[in-house]
Amino acid sequence: MNLPLQDHDIHVEFPEFRERINTLRQQDAHFAKLVTGYGDVNKHIRRVELEAVPALSDEHMESLKKERLHFKDQIHAVLTRHPA
Repeated sequence: MNLPLQDHDIHVEFPEFRERINTLRQQDAHFAKLVTGYGDVNKHIRRVELEAVPALSDEHMESLKKERLHFKDQIHAVLTRHPA
């Protein structure tokens, strides 16, 4: 049984920080790189999940998901460190 695919777009992951994400992307080059890196890895995972690209080994897919989580953790740290 296949589970429905979840949307992991950064604005879906952190809806409460939508405006702050957009502002920081424009004002903070490091933050912009984190969000871009997250988006790139997330898109790659989505393409594999949707079978738009060849399947990866379980180990490679797990590695990509850990990379996405690492980006997400860093993004969250920046979002909670900056005042609203």
